[in-house]
Amino acid sequence: MSKTGGFFITGTDTEVGKTLLSGALILKLREQKKNVIGFKPVVAGTYQDLNGEVLNEDLETLRIASHLSPGQIDLCPYVLDIPAAPHLVAARKGIRLELEVIMKAFNQIKNQGDQVVVEGVGGFLTPLNDQHDLGDVALAINLPIILVVGMKLGCINHALLTFEALKVRNLRIAGWIANTLSNEMALIDANIETLQSKIKAPFLGLIPALPKELQKPKNGPYSVKALEFAAQHIQEPKD
Repeated sequence: MSKTGGFFITGTDTEVGKTLLSGALILKLREQKKNVIGFKPVVAGTYQDLNGEVLNEDLETLRIASHLSPGQIDLCPYVLDIPAAPHLVAARKGIRLELEVIMKAFNQIKNQGDQVVVEGVGGFLTPLNDQHDLGDVALAINLPIILVVGMKLGCINHALLTFEALKVRNLRIAGWIANTLSNEMALIDANIETLQSKIKAPFLGLIPALPKELQKPKNGPYSVKALEFAAQHIQEPKD
């Protein structure tokens, strides 16, 4: 386990399984009787539950995995309502996403737990503003990186480009996870073998497609059972 207290989860794209892996990893790390808390720098897209509460699917998954009650701890400094590129949604609302605000929120979370699992936003270079992107957040947070590769046509190129971007920034790479999406790609095993030969970092496992009964609802978080299913298929990363 990292001495710095957690991991930063990035992905080859949006909707590749970062939230599923983040929640599963939190559960796996909590098995060590440590207080592991999820964090996300910014989210875009909200829904209302049956009680009229405005929620975000990713944050609710992180909250459930972190064993937190609703409203117990603020896991994200920027919650935007429109599911689109965060910097564009923020600009439309007259908000500038600031790295300093994100770091302040992260440090508050870090002081309340033993470890923090930080889930990135979109791909690794998703912009925050005209000066910073998620790569800058990862540098500032300085936790080992886990790359989630959504297994679909084009994933080899996306994974290798992201891996190169991580190396350019001299970030510590704890490993990578292959995540099977709802429609399993052709030649998935051969694709994983190719990635293993080219990504010089530990392969931490393949998450199979979630059974139908465990798939995430349209407006709602992953269930604990779904996170437990994913956790069974990943190895605990080492720094």
